[in-house]
Amino acid sequence: MGLLPPAVGPDRPRRRASVIRDVLRDVRAVVLDTDGVITDSARVHAEAWKRAFDTFLAEHPPDLPAYRRDFDIHEDYFRYVDGKSRLDGAAAFMASRGLRLRADAVEAVAADKDRLYVERLRKGRIAAYPGTVRLLHELRGAGIPLAAASASRHARELLLHAGVLPLFDALVDGAEAARLRLPGKPDPALFQEAARRLGARAADAAVVEDALAGVEAGRRGGFRVVIGVDRNAAAGTRASLLRHGADIVVDDLAELVDGGEGP
Repeated sequence: MGLLPPAVGPDRPRRRASVIRDVLRDVRAVVLDTDGVITDSARVHAEAWKRAFDTFLAEHPPDLPAYRRDFDIHEDYFRYVDGKSRLDGAAAFMASRGLRLRADAVEAVAADKDRLYVERLRKGRIAAYPGTVRLLHELRGAGIPLAAASASRHARELLLHAGVLPLFDALVDGAEAARLRLPGKPDPALFQEAARRLGARAADAAVVEDALAGVEAGRRGGFRVVIGVDRNAAAGTRASLLRHGADIVVDDLAELVDGGEGP
């Protein structure tokens, strides 16, 4: 559901548009992924996945020695689980290690990861990226409606604790996706629903994502602009985001504001 009535609708005159870089000046709405784009929570997700997967692998080692490797918090997270629902991410990683995909095993690993993540979330605030907050304020000042989208059921709580929930006109999280039976990324349904709630067509909106599945979803959904975010500032990550559908890749969203600089 919508969080707030849009401060400025898509047909209202824009203000301060000159401070926003050209790539966003002609869009009528912006949809942002949450983890790793708005908040510094992708790292916490990755750590929870590592603990859950490594425990499972120790108890159920793959048959082939070549597959007996712990979960890599960078490569495996980015390749198999980032941006996906818990069940899809668990299944993708387990398949990469040659493990039989029993439904009960996939569900158990996903549940363990969720428990670990929630424990960390409840211990303290996970901050929003300053560059993202700056861009959000500039976009709102320019009259561009904003939506947050996430496969996580904890996105609302996360954004609330980070102090940025009021900046969004709509939120489509994992709970809403389940209620509406939206397929997970790289299917574009989650982002399309977010754009719809802002009163915008995908062809007039931008998607901002840090996950391969997410930028692919933006491309498949026909969004006007797909912006990739590479927090690692790594050549391999940047190239992968571009291959999967990003129009441009930035290290920090402050780069999308004139005079903005990354961390």
